[in-house]
Amino acid sequence: MQVFQIPVVVRPDDIDDNDHVNNVVYLRWIFDVALAHWEASADDAMRATYGWVATRHEIDYRREALIGDPIVARTWIGGVESRKFERLTEIVRTSDGQVLARGRSWWALISRETGKITRIPPEMVALFEAYMAPVGEG
Repeated sequence: MQVFQIPVVVRPDDIDDNDHVNNVVYLRWIFDVALAHWEASADDAMRATYGWVATRHEIDYRREALIGDPIVARTWIGGVESRKFERLTEIVRTSDGQVLARGRSWWALISRETGKITRIPPEMVALFEAYMAPVGEG
């Protein structure tokens, strides 16, 4: 199984009054890596035809992130339903390999033409197949 990742930069405005990254920022990083994976994987025609909307997010916060920490956001696909992908994410501090947070999100496919949730076509499942966790390992 492949994992898609992007570097994350902790910005000064990400820091809260406890001097670490605010929990809401982790949600932004989960969104950013999901969008980057879609943009890197889908061709222009597919991106023009389809979009994604998040229907649920769960985040487990494990360790704090501080300004200056070298971080990556990693994502892969868990379960696939007829209209949704389960996307799994880890936010990792690369200097020591510590997992700072784990996310689990459900994303529904929408038709850009109608704006409504639509079935995931087989070619899209095939597009992300290399990033799909084996059954039971999501």
